[in-house]
Amino acid sequence: NGCEVDGEKVRGLAQRLFKLDGFQRVDVVKHLDKDNDFSRAVGEEYLKFFDFAGQPLDGALRSFLKVVVLIGETQERERVLQHFSCRFHQCNPGCFCSSGAVLALTCALMLLNTDLHGQQNVGKSMSSSKFVSNLDGMNEGKNFNKNLLKGLYNSIKTDPLEWAVDEGELMSSVYVDGEAGNGAPLRSKTNPFLDVPHDKKASEVKDGILQRKLHADIDGKRIPWGKRGWKTFHGVLKGMVLYLQKVDYRRDQLVNEEVVSVHHSLAEPAVDYTKKPHVFRLQTADWRVFLFQASGKVEMNSWISRINLASALQSSQPFPAAVGSQRKFFRPILPALQSAHTLERQLQSHLGMLESFKADISYMQKNLPEHKKAKAKELEEHRIRAEYLHYEMRRYEIYIQVLEAWKSIKKGDEDEEEGLQKSHSSPALPELPPQTVIKVKRNISERRTYRRVIVPRLNKEA
Repeated sequence: NGCEVDGEKVRGLAQRLFKLDGFQRVDVVKHLDKDNDFSRAVGEEYLKFFDFAGQPLDGALRSFLKVVVLIGETQERERVLQHFSCRFHQCNPGCFCSSGAVLALTCALMLLNTDLHGQQNVGKSMSSSKFVSNLDGMNEGKNFNKNLLKGLYNSIKTDPLEWAVDEGELMSSVYVDGEAGNGAPLRSKTNPFLDVPHDKKASEVKDGILQRKLHADIDGKRIPWGKRGWKTFHGVLKGMVLYLQKVDYRRDQLVNEEVVSVHHSLAEPAVDYTKKPHVFRLQTADWRVFLFQASGKVEMNSWISRINLASALQSSQPFPAAVGSQRKFFRPILPALQSAHTLERQLQSHLGMLESFKADISYMQKNLPEHKKAKAKELEEHRIRAEYLHYEMRRYEIYIQVLEAWKSIKKGDEDEEEGLQKSHSSPALPELPPQTVIKVKRNISERRTYRRVIVPRLNKEA
């Protein structure tokens, strides 16, 4: 900033980015989303290769997103969309009064797409009338044409926006490898726009062969039948991330097939799953549920202990729950950043959270909805809240048990190093009561396909 931008270098870089001359598609956006004069100049020059003349806004946005892999923080993505908006306004000067109005409508379409089709959307989706009313006064103080907004709403509802994502490029660009810097982003393969915080300097806590089964998606939603099969991985627990790896035979090395953030998670024996032995259940902060099969009971208990210890030691204190005008229950936001507390301070924090949940449960039990007068919606809200509170109380009880066991081990240990150290043994955990299970609704066709064998009793009179 403050220096004159070399126009020749800007045009040369923009041309190379568009032609992917020495760049991968996921690298393009890194040169367009920075808050400096050079990046803004490159973005403006890069967008000149796009001709949006005569295209509707949603059509132009679709064609743009098929070329540009839109990743990064919210501010970075908004800068890229600002380049798109300026170019669209240049190509269609009579459609909107300014590029700012185009940007406002473009961001609204992106949010609408997430609301209608996003995996994390819970509850009723946005209606057409709500979409129109949300944009009141956003056209430089005036309203957009209602027919235009309704047409855009129906377009996004019928045909979701698709991002340009190439799995091979994504793997080599956003997954951690030996050449990546310490600040390189790590993203979940199931959601390439979700950053998973990781520490490359974190010591390896546990590794071994694991069988994995997806049991429930975000917020406990049912996993489709064809995606619930068992898969074999080499599991590595480092810091607050569980890496599920497979062998890349071309490079003859292990690569990360999937990453699971274990902050605020809970691992327990899957006592309700009887089809396979030595299976434990991992519920994450976003209420996804994984089933893992270990090679034996000792190995299963070791995985459970290590995951719970990593979660209890490093999970930060939750943010307050979202507040709105509707009297609806929202789970608090669970930060993925590592806690800076000492062991003693972390233990005290968990004890405080446990007392808070016990008080909430006590208050809820004293103020039960009257079944005769309560509406079905109120009863469902009460059920969801009760399920959440009992699960969180159990999670913090286990965290406290794990930290107290770890604290007793640390007292007798002469080594004062902070953090987790790789070990073949795990802190022994007390016997735990049966866990609270998220009930996932199944279709009749998805229930057990076998029947119990009924052995007829012998006729005593015969």
